[in-house]
Amino acid sequence: MRKVMIFYASYGGGHLSAARSIKENIETNYQDVDVKLIDCMEYVNRVVNKVTTRAYSELAKKAPRTWGKVYWKSQKGPLAHISNASNKMMSIKLIKLLREFQPDIIISTHPFSSQMCAYLKKLGKIDCKIATVMTDYAPHDQWLVLNKYVDYYFVSHEGMKKQLHEKGIPNEKIFATGIPLSNKFLLKYDKAKILESFGLSPDRKTVLFFGGGEFGLGKTQTFKIFRSFVESHHHIQIVAISGKNLKMKENFENLVKDLDKQEHVKVLEYTDKIPELMSISDLVVTKPGGLTTTESLASGLPIVVINPIPGQEEENAMYLEKHKVAIWIKKNDNIEEILNDLFSNPSKMREMKIRARLLSKKNSTKDICKILLGNI
Repeated sequence: MRKVMIFYASYGGGHLSAARSIKENIETNYQDVDVKLIDCMEYVNRVVNKVTTRAYSELAKKAPRTWGKVYWKSQKGPLAHISNASNKMMSIKLIKLLREFQPDIIISTHPFSSQMCAYLKKLGKIDCKIATVMTDYAPHDQWLVLNKYVDYYFVSHEGMKKQLHEKGIPNEKIFATGIPLSNKFLLKYDKAKILESFGLSPDRKTVLFFGGGEFGLGKTQTFKIFRSFVESHHHIQIVAISGKNLKMKENFENLVKDLDKQEHVKVLEYTDKIPELMSISDLVVTKPGGLTTTESLASGLPIVVINPIPGQEEENAMYLEKHKVAIWIKKNDNIEEILNDLFSNPSKMREMKIRARLLSKKNSTKDICKILLGNI
């Protein structure tokens, strides 16, 4: 029996989602493969994991510009050295786990676990294949630490493959498969039934609005953009996802009630029906995290980018703008003009949809698993 260890870390949801997608694909399509899924940082040090994930969350929400500086400075210099040294020290905690499980291959969806395993391989503590799955649309040097000991790099697009090669990674190690995607986005859905289940009209364009990434509503950019969509005179309907942010849900619902738009705006606190909702949508409004971006492209959806976190999300936004699948609403932009241009120009929306489908890599997870399980 072949054994696969999948490591992730809980800094944002994309790393876990990518890891789960790979695990699900292996368990569904391959026999005689034992797969383990482990939160690497939680395993090696719960206290450090709790402190660092909380710090990331707080910085990203309340001091995004500070987080951006941390992100960029962690590529080189003192912050990079501290991070690399910490990962080396913590890697020792993985030895017992890896020796007991004896994996044929380790798949990592976070740079920290990639570094730890590469360091152990350098020391001769483990002897197995290591695969790194990068979960954004631009590289960061933390992913490439000790790359000599990493056997595979899976990246989101050909341009990123070229960037990694320019940083010294051999081409034969790099595969532009795309970011792992849940099999649910490959399924066919009955759009009429989904529209009916959410109380939506088949005669209106549907906007899927992700608002849960913004805190402290009232005068925020997210709320301002949401209001513009709700007040739009165009023939649209909106499904707004507030996520875990109860304050946001309350503000959204109050606005919808005040404007008497309950018939055409649905506010959801949480839903596990994102693939279904994307299948009926004509446009998605969101922060450009790697996961949501990948899902939107796979669903052939034009994207309106709002409030990207400086660092990886801004890089994702630039990639989407460059390929003309997204419109990035910045702080001082005239939102009404942007919406008028978008909704009054059917050919523009249609072209964005075509480019999104051409840019997407819907078989990413299948392709990753095929490459790896054909080579151990």
